[in-house]
Amino acid sequence: MTTTNTTTQLALAGDLLTRLRETTTEPRPDEQLEALTLAVAADLPVLLWGEPGIGKTAALTQLATSLGLPLTTVIASVHEPSDFSGLPIVGDDPAVQGVPMAPPQWAVDLVRAGKGLLFLDELSTATPAVQAALLRVVLERKVGALQLPPGVRIVAAANPRASAADGWELSPPLANRFVHLYWVHDRDVVVRGLGGVWPRAELPRLAPDRLPEAVAYARRAVCGFLEARPTLIHRLPSTETRRGGAWPSPRSWEAALTLLAFGTAASVSRDVLALLVRGAVGDGPGLELLAHLDRMELPDPEALLADPPSAELPERGDLRQAALEAVIAAVGARPERERWEAGWAVLVRALETGAPDLLVAPATTLAALRRDDWEVPAAMDRLAAVVGLARRADRSLARATAEGTPR
Repeated sequence: MTTTNTTTQLALAGDLLTRLRETTTEPRPDEQLEALTLAVAADLPVLLWGEPGIGKTAALTQLATSLGLPLTTVIASVHEPSDFSGLPIVGDDPAVQGVPMAPPQWAVDLVRAGKGLLFLDELSTATPAVQAALLRVVLERKVGALQLPPGVRIVAAANPRASAADGWELSPPLANRFVHLYWVHDRDVVVRGLGGVWPRAELPRLAPDRLPEAVAYARRAVCGFLEARPTLIHRLPSTETRRGGAWPSPRSWEAALTLLAFGTAASVSRDVLALLVRGAVGDGPGLELLAHLDRMELPDPEALLADPPSAELPERGDLRQAALEAVIAAVGARPERERWEAGWAVLVRALETGAPDLLVAPATTLAALRRDDWEVPAAMDRLAAVVGLARRADRSLARATAEGTPR
């Protein structure tokens, strides 16, 4: 093949590669991508955990492009600690001027740009000395003597130690500075992306009028929860592996509070909020906080008893059940005829707006609170048929299950 033909073929190969790399994006629900963009908007360092080849780097590249941020990728495992803490430069009179710590070129470029996405890749293969040098970069945004501008966001990626080349567990101080998100592939996203269309990463849409409410709600939620569970304010895990993940500390609770405020102002789904909260303080404390949020959203039982026809009950079955149980408990705490009748009116409201099977236990308990001189209200008659039908259905199901059980 002649030199001219070779040049032509290489040019065609380059053209083909360019066409293969041409992709577009589309709005598409993606909970893990939404969680990532919200944490980036909240200016919290994020650590993406995932197996090799899962698409972490591709997601970060697309995120930077969508947000209009220059992407600076630093492979943590191939750098020395001085690449993050700075190289000492001796001047003419170090006794007077000191010895400044010169930052690396990538940090200088970020400062010149005034914004950017700093991507610390392969974090779990960085040595403990490098991880220690990264502490100031992640928390204080300082590289040597250079302060990174507020427009710089930090995202890291790591493979689990079992699948990392010469991997290390993350040190607890470094791990506790991140919001940990576990990146998994979605079949539909991968197939459509290979076809040229990837989900679009968009910053959360914060409602301006909800900002004060969001801050107050987040503070009330986290502070109220920690007052009830003070042992969770700081709990260092006992195993090395778990210390390298998300765990509760005052620092990570502050991150959870920030994420809760941003999630509230952006009206994100519960699933996205769960990813973020658990990524900040760990699975156990995160799930407990979410349960606490549910209890905060329950309506005041006294307000429901005061105006049953206008009662707004939760739509979720477990929350509706809890709200009805709270109403019955309130009647039982102060059993008066008017309150007892109001309790039945609340149950009728629940019957009109939701599933009748949730009424069996509350109606049974409320009926047991009746005094001999209290007349049976019409609402009680209306509910009797529903409760009786539900009970018969439960007995039929139990009998069918028993008969079908091998002996």
